Amino acid sequence: MPEINFKIEWPDGSQQICYSPSLVVKKYFEPGEDYNLEEFVQKCRTSLTIASDRVKAAYGFPCSKAMGQIQQIEFLAGQYTHLSDPKVRFLGFESILTD
Repeated sequence: MPEINFKIEWPDGSQQICYSPSLVVKKYFEPGEDYNLEEFVQKCRTSLTIASDRVKAAYGFPCSKAMGQIQQIEFLAGQYTHLSDPKVRFLGFESILTD
């Protein structure tokens, strides 16, 4: 199953590399786009849950790394909810090289 990382920029300018066990996230995000914080979190929750479900269908168990990524995104997003119109910039996708 092809894995992929994606890079984001939080409202304070800090950047983060996130993980998905499936390319399904490409259907939910566009590089260079800004997303409302709430919309971004929802899209992450949806796409990473689908990705984890694909792992479960293929291997018999969900992807704990994808579920952990959702939790981390939700936690970090909570730091920006006090802002009047927080945006997350989706910087792009990065392939994961495996041997």
